[in-house]
Amino acid sequence: MAISIGIVEDHTEFRQSLVYLISSFTDYTVSWSYPSVEEALADYTETDVMLLDINLPGLSGLEAINLFKQKSRTQKIVMLTINEDEYHIFEAIKNGADGYILKKSSPSKILESIQQVYEGGAALTPMVAKQVMAFLKPQLANPGTSSNLTVREKEILVLIAQGMTNEIIAGALFISVQTVRNHIKNIYEKLHVHSRAQVVVKAYKDKLV
Repeated sequence: MAISIGIVEDHTEFRQSLVYLISSFTDYTVSWSYPSVEEALADYTETDVMLLDINLPGLSGLEAINLFKQKSRTQKIVMLTINEDEYHIFEAIKNGADGYILKKSSPSKILESIQQVYEGGAALTPMVAKQVMAFLKPQLANPGTSSNLTVREKEILVLIAQGMTNEIIAGALFISVQTVRNHIKNIYEKLHVHSRAQVVVKAYKDKLV
């Protein structure tokens, strides 16, 4: 079954190019595309993955993340934007974005990011990852924040930080996918995070991996 995609992008030519790119592959389908958050919310249906711009007329992409998550808690959102500064990256992740990639990324990277988030991973381009590490570097010298994670949860946290999906983690640890999901739910609660991308940032920020 094809992965369904929703797009919120105000630049007409770029939006159309995304629709054309994604629709060119049988593994993906564009369910809808809108130039503004308001229009997308008005006619919203959940998709497997949403590509969301930040700089939009009316509500911004950063403001929209929580609104879409309120519509559907399981909606996966990848920010696709020109903004590569610390503020926008961390605001997006903090608000619950599942990935953050740049518009200048190659078509293959955009498709790869969609697939990665669909499979349960967190998509960050090398430039964004570099910004994350640059932001966290001064804090990495500090002792790690203590946590009450179990040994198994710490193992899974390390694998999540390496970008592994639930299925790969299950195979690596010889446990079921459902058991992995249960452990991840506990990790989210203990670290006070709500998405896989937040887990990765938290893990490095608090020197848990």
